[in-house]
Amino acid sequence: QVQLVESGGGLVQAGGSLRLSCAASGGTFSSYAMAWFRQAPGKEREFAAGISGPGLSTDYANSVKGRFTISRDNAKKTVFLQMTGLKPEDTAVYYCAAVGGYRLRSQYSQDYNYWGQGTQVTVSS
Repeated sequence: QVQLVESGGGLVQAGGSLRLSCAASGGTFSSYAMAWFRQAPGKEREFAAGISGPGLSTDYANSVKGRFTISRDNAKKTVFLQMTGLKPEDTAVYYCAAVGGYRLRSQYSQDYNYWGQGTQVTVSS
């Protein structure tokens, strides 16, 4: 069983940056593929970025590619999402997700079975 706690959300102006963190407890962190999803009001939850257990493979949604960077520190059991060039359309609750297995997983939320409580990111224009 893995517990995930996100932090780092907040209010930022368009063009600004934020770094989200997701701290994990329980389980062997390096054996879990991780991902960040986001959900804007009135919209479905969508994939933002994913990373393999060892951290060697990453994947990004087209909407964030080139602006967001996912990384992980397995010694500290933490995954990060560095967000730059933020846009108002990036406003959403951001969720950390995990699934057992070293390889990079898909962009489908159904593939992940552990979720954090979410952290709000608001980008003002």
